[in-house]
Amino acid sequence: MKKIILITTVLLATLTIQAQTTLSKVYNEEINPNEQIDIALNKAKQMDKFVVCQVGGNWCPWCLRFADFITNDSIISKVIEDNFIYIHVNYNPRQTGDEIKAQQAAMMKRLGNPGRFGYPVFVILDGEGRVVHIQDSSFLEEGKGYNQEKVLRFFRNWTPAAVRGKEL
Repeated sequence: MKKIILITTVLLATLTIQAQTTLSKVYNEEINPNEQIDIALNKAKQMDKFVVCQVGGNWCPWCLRFADFITNDSIISKVIEDNFIYIHVNYNPRQTGDEIKAQQAAMMKRLGNPGRFGYPVFVILDGEGRVVHIQDSSFLEEGKGYNQEKVLRFFRNWTPAAVRGKEL
């Protein structure tokens, strides 16, 4: 009887911990990714900012971890808010349907075929939609998460001012 109670307690504790650590799904799987990028570019151009496309999907735990990481870090959030329009661009290599596959292929070509780096991958676009930089996220990782110093360095080195030679 004691073993049953112990096992039940351990299982409940495990389920509680997993429920508390569930990451929010941040990718809109219904929107056309090219339209999403166009909307972000219009905002960026008006605000003299760049666009960061975090390409990945709700299927990707590292994508959700990164979204959670930057949301919960006030320093990184401030750098992003001041310099970028940040969007989560859904890409699912397992999608079916000719129209969706065509949209995704066009989006990946438009972004410089960043999937070669794995997911998430970050594509920085200037206000005209030109690819300024593609960032492999593995260089920002540390353990089962991300390194604040590396992430800050990445974002700060690709701000509009930094790219234009006004700051580093």
